Amino acid sequence: MSEVQRGEREILDLLGVGFGPSNLALAIAVSEHNSSAPARSRLRARFLERQESFGWHRGMLIDDATMQVSFLKDLVTLRDPASDFSFLSYLHSKGRLVDFVNHKTLFPLRVEFHDYFGWAAERVGDLVEYGTEVTAVRPVADGREITRFDVLTGDGEVYSARNVVIATGLVPSLPEGLRASDRVWHNAELLDKLDGFDDAARFVVIGAGQSAAETTALLHERFTGAQVCAVFSRYGYSPSDDSPFANRIFDPVAVDEFHGAPQDVRDRLLAYHANTNYSVVDLDLIEDLYRRYYREKVLGERRLRVLNASRVTGVVEDGDGVRVTVESMTTGRRTVLDADAVVCATGYRPCDVTALLGDTASMLRRDEEGRPLVARDYRLLTEPACGAALYVQGGATEHSHGITSSLLSNNAVRSKEILDSIAASASSTSNRKDHIDVTHSHCGNAETRPVAGMGAGLGAGARGGRVRRSG
Repeated sequence: MSEVQRGEREILDLLGVGFGPSNLALAIAVSEHNSSAPARSRLRARFLERQESFGWHRGMLIDDATMQVSFLKDLVTLRDPASDFSFLSYLHSKGRLVDFVNHKTLFPLRVEFHDYFGWAAERVGDLVEYGTEVTAVRPVADGREITRFDVLTGDGEVYSARNVVIATGLVPSLPEGLRASDRVWHNAELLDKLDGFDDAARFVVIGAGQSAAETTALLHERFTGAQVCAVFSRYGYSPSDDSPFANRIFDPVAVDEFHGAPQDVRDRLLAYHANTNYSVVDLDLIEDLYRRYYREKVLGERRLRVLNASRVTGVVEDGDGVRVTVESMTTGRRTVLDADAVVCATGYRPCDVTALLGDTASMLRRDEEGRPLVARDYRLLTEPACGAALYVQGGATEHSHGITSSLLSNNAVRSKEILDSIAASASSTSNRKDHIDVTHSHCGNAETRPVAGMGAGLGAGARGGRVRRSG
């Protein structure tokens, strides 16, 4: 890497927006690529994260909660089983490898896997800028071709890169009409919000999935004097399908098959296999909650209530608590609950990755449902083709790449696919200018300027990968 002189800004090969597990896996792949590649083939990369340190669903790091995915689907193993960034390497470094083997499980504690992520993130910490919030991504043209992106941050910094990988995660979703407050919150904040509720008399938990069941179990166990009311529209908690054949939907090859299928087939596959991930609960947790429920019924001490086939129709806060109105979907009867807090375990929605693009998002190619078209290598498609590219990771690609898009299962393999795409582009770029003179950037230079409106593209089908057109 050549030295950046005063008045110049380096043009990176790759800039990652967000540093959760997806871009962490990519950072590791970049680090390992650079450690073995000749100098001319190494990639200049940077990742920007708004949190002050690495963190992944901290609010749900319940002490006894386990992962729902095998430890072999860690940050690297399916890409490179010999990598020393594996979960087994982490265990060895912590002196717990033999103990874990004796534990005879594929599913470590969630808090342990979070610590593994932190261990890996620290080892590639030189690639990350924490406490840095990205506010905009702007394509810059040289003539009629998009040659790079300028990435703007909240503190006024500007980073330039030929390829930007957006992995901003998921956003907690509250039921329609509810707003977060000191007494109404999403389960993503569970552990952070519980301080100060030691004398709580009743909690209401909305939701029927794994997080809802875990939240209900935790509150019931921790607050021994409180009533916990679980409210959901299903008749009962539904078990997740983790049988071997169904689990093939998480295989890397399934992404190839899914992406190559017509959109109506993709939509049907997502519907068929929703019970592998959405609004479902591990069977052992369902059975544990039922044991508690039945035991209390026998003893006549009813703290765990289940209001099934029901929906919340009203939530009104006053100074001392929350009044929750629950309506039975079968009888129409309404029940009013006075609670100290309402926990909404109601899932997440993908971030709008196009929001960072501002007006230039209008250049994105979209399907008939208005969703961005995404190439097999996770590039957002636009018109026309150009030399720079935007990649996206996470739930925003579920419609194009399948149910694993927001999950950990394909994290390692996906990072290799994105890295290979970027590395191939970098190696094919000859005589590239590696720095820009920031003293003249965006100052009336007609040859190199920010793009506004519909004049050019962000990285359409110029590179390899299947291109799908709507209609």
